[in-house]
Amino acid sequence: MARLSGTRIEPSVEAVAVANRELKLRTVVQFVKVHHLAQEWRVLLYLTVDYPVPASATNAWKYANGDVSTLPYSYTLATIPTLLRDGADSVMSTYYVIPSTPKTPHPTLPIYFPNMAMYLQSALEDSRKAMNDSSSGLRKLAKSVDAYCGNEREIIGVDEGPEKRSFGGVFKKVMGRGNKQSRGNRGGNEEVFELVTPFVPEEWG
Repeated sequence: MARLSGTRIEPSVEAVAVANRELKLRTVVQFVKVHHLAQEWRVLLYLTVDYPVPASATNAWKYANGDVSTLPYSYTLATIPTLLRDGADSVMSTYYVIPSTPKTPHPTLPIYFPNMAMYLQSALEDSRKAMNDSSSGLRKLAKSVDAYCGNEREIIGVDEGPEKRSFGGVFKKVMGRGNKQSRGNRGGNEEVFELVTPFVPEEWG
């Protein structure tokens, strides 16, 4: 994702035509087991435009309290994707709805892939900082990354501890770019994330 600097996520023409506001991106991260007997998990991203919650909506409060297990209100306006229908936690999958925080607000669309990658990394850092906070669900993302992706060398690295696990490693695995030998043939500046401008809330929020 960080390598695709010319690719961006943008709202549909229809969404832009009817909106009279900045369009924000809502992101759901899902970890899915490939088979009930397998140990391998996949990471899926679901992206939607943030939709204002009408005051008349049923249980409107639950869409505005930062609950990481409640899908955004926009999911009530269309058919929920099949893999999300089993709920936030099941035997085969778990998902995390990235909340807006002071450090990591919802991005404004359009957003280029490198900045999206840094947004995801910032969300993971928020989650790691909340690892000892059992009163909120923020730590769920970090715990999921460690549980379902933490035993992969492509993600951790031979000499790296849990604090080094990141979405960078997750995407290298998903995109088939976690091979150490292939990285060694690229010369200097191998880690693209070192070259990407950090996520800045004032710029993208």
